[in-house]
Amino acid sequence: MRPYPTIALISVFLSAATRISATSSHQASALPVKKGTHVPDSPKLSKLYIMAKTKSVSSSFDPPRGGSTVAPTTPLATGGALRKVRQAVFPIYGNQEVTKFLLIGSIKFFIILALTLTRDTKDTLIVTQCGAEAIAFLKIYGVLPAATAFIALYSKMSNAMGKKMLFYSTCIPFFTFFGLFDVFIYPNAERLHPSLEAVQAILPGGAASGGMAVLAKIATHWTSALFYVMAEIYSSVSVGLLFWQFANDVVNVDQAKRFYPLFAQMSGLAPVLAGQYVVRFASKAVNFEASMHRLTAAVTFAGIMICIFYQLSSSYVERTESAKPAADNEQSIKPKKKKPKMSMVESGKFLASSQYLRLIAMLVLGYGLSINFTEIMWKSLVKKQYPDPLDYQRFMGNFSSAVGLSTCIVIFFGVHVIRLLGWKVGALATPGIMAILALPFFACILLGLDSPARLEIAVIFGTIQSLLSKTSKYALFDPTTQMAYIPLDDESKVKGKAAIDVLGSRIGKSGGSLIQQGLVFVFGNIINAAPVVGVVYYSVLVAWMSAAGRLSGLFQAQTEMDKADKMEAKTNKEK
Repeated sequence: MRPYPTIALISVFLSAATRISATSSHQASALPVKKGTHVPDSPKLSKLYIMAKTKSVSSSFDPPRGGSTVAPTTPLATGGALRKVRQAVFPIYGNQEVTKFLLIGSIKFFIILALTLTRDTKDTLIVTQCGAEAIAFLKIYGVLPAATAFIALYSKMSNAMGKKMLFYSTCIPFFTFFGLFDVFIYPNAERLHPSLEAVQAILPGGAASGGMAVLAKIATHWTSALFYVMAEIYSSVSVGLLFWQFANDVVNVDQAKRFYPLFAQMSGLAPVLAGQYVVRFASKAVNFEASMHRLTAAVTFAGIMICIFYQLSSSYVERTESAKPAADNEQSIKPKKKKPKMSMVESGKFLASSQYLRLIAMLVLGYGLSINFTEIMWKSLVKKQYPDPLDYQRFMGNFSSAVGLSTCIVIFFGVHVIRLLGWKVGALATPGIMAILALPFFACILLGLDSPARLEIAVIFGTIQSLLSKTSKYALFDPTTQMAYIPLDDESKVKGKAAIDVLGSRIGKSGGSLIQQGLVFVFGNIINAAPVVGVVYYSVLVAWMSAAGRLSGLFQAQTEMDKADKMEAKTNKEK
């Protein structure tokens, strides 16, 4: 597949539509007149007659409205077929919609670009220095407390700041840290790190094996652990809050059904670019420190572009949409009384009291738990096969490119799953795929890894399972989960969404890590605990699918109520 299918198709179909419109106008003057048809004698009336016939011809090529396809009424079947293909591939119409889509989609593109680069870097640092089992400990003792502190701070910031200031105040500190880590912290890591022997002397039992040995390695490489925590918080904040909260504010439900799957396709190109940047440039450095410089340069560039496109997007929406529907918005928002500002504790109570938000939280928790169970086990096998940091980095770069490319392919063929088959099918697809693909992976581990050939087979199956799980997540899970927020009021979106997307996802991943941490203490390492992990994994998937089924009915009802409120407001305004 070519790397830029969406932009190429946009230009082809828009130019073709222009040519068809022009052709229809020329053909109108040469329309055949049926026998018995009266043509006005007056030149002025004749001109009106021709214009009316022209309108009847060209109207057959007008873009379909309301999602319906208008059958062409002229012999130009090629134009009708082309329009159907355009509707299937890129169902966004008009310069205003296309510009809005590209500006907002660019924000997500650069967010995912930075996320991919920092994710591959944090995994390379921790897995090669401390082992994959260290991820389970860091998510409990590092990521979860940091996420809790962040959500408390973000809740206060959201009460005190406007939306633009909140966006910049959340985004910029992360990129500042990544720059400081590359310039000051990592080059001085040997001076900042204690020796492994000194840490083992402090821990009970000498920390020679099991969970205590993992903790000793984390303490020895605490700067890498700090980078891991910051990169993990960024991964939740950037997509869950920075992008989706902005998108949900400026994209309505009808647009979301067309925009959101294509957002995933557009941003799916970012891992392809980031992965190949790592493989072909960053990992070719003489050592990992030089590779860090190259990675940080790309991350910094992505951070600058995020801020630029956010400013362009918000300015464009304010300029093109705020003035027109201002009166309508005023009326439609009136029936929805905004709740007063809440503290963090009140926000938690609000989340607990809403069945709708609880079900969304179960979806996010389900993904966080299940992906964590298989991911740590898979990364542990990859580290055995690629112990060198640059080799491991190169493998993860290729994996990230494969994730991005497969996401684009899945969306290219499955872009209409949500629109045609409904929200429920889209929401159930991800846990169903994860359940099927995990079977051969667990089977390989249970059969034994006592030879290089078996290790390689297990890594291949684990890579396929992880690859397609992430692909379905980006292509179907993210759009359906974010669509579920749209019918809610502003208070539920801001407070409930922040609690679910940051704290909820972190509890999901940290909960899985807590279980695996206990298994490491009991079994010595995560591979020996594979049978128990498999049982828990499938139990979580069943609960996830049950929550998705119940949320589907509530989402449909909430959407219909939202439409009814808007219609009532519009009727009252006309009266």
